[in-house]
Amino acid sequence: MMTCLAIDDEPLALDLLADNISKIPFLKLVGKCSGAIQANQFLHAQSVDLVFLDIQMPGLTGIQFLQGLSQKPPLVIMVTAYEKYAIDGYNLDVVDYLLKPVSFERLLKAINKAHDKFKSSAARALSPTAAEEFIFVNSEYSLVRIDFHDIAYIEGLKDYVKIFLLSAARPIITRMSMKSLEEKLPSDQFVRVHKSYIVSLSKIVSIRKGRISILKAQVPISEHYKENLTKFIDPRSL
Repeated sequence: MMTCLAIDDEPLALDLLADNISKIPFLKLVGKCSGAIQANQFLHAQSVDLVFLDIQMPGLTGIQFLQGLSQKPPLVIMVTAYEKYAIDGYNLDVVDYLLKPVSFERLLKAINKAHDKFKSSAARALSPTAAEEFIFVNSEYSLVRIDFHDIAYIEGLKDYVKIFLLSAARPIITRMSMKSLEEKLPSDQFVRVHKSYIVSLSKIVSIRKGRISILKAQVPISEHYKENLTKFIDPRSL
């Protein structure tokens, strides 16, 4: 059972969403809020697994609400009338972005996606060792398994990342933020060395003049992220 919270400043939209949620057997609606400030107070008192979030609300937008959460945010499905915030939503690693009016079928698809993520997180919690060996990413309409030991380095490109593997001539491209991917990688195996690059420590060939040789690439080291690397490598070599 997943607990959820619905947030929308339009009473009719909120009631419709609550009614649709009631039809899903594995969802339990534990709260309805008419604004982000009220929702923030609710989450301080009670944690939930999933949030249905409107964006354009008085006082505090849905985007600002998510950015301001001090604790680890729950899974989020954005439900809004505005398409222009989609990139912001995905940069915040939301599960799905739905445009009003939302059909029940489309809502159910998003909920199933959230439920899959919820079950995966629960499985990782029960088996942390297995969870540290690989992840799955969406690429070319498929879920692709990525083994950590196969990753050489990762390059960020706006809303996408390119994962360069030892076993493949071409990188795996997936829509994901660098921050969200970094959080999924073992911190003792991978280090972020630049706004746009994460490297596998074991795959580094050499470091010279602020650049890392890895595979056939020269990965830059930025001043901002240099300290991350000095935890593992003598700073005099940088």
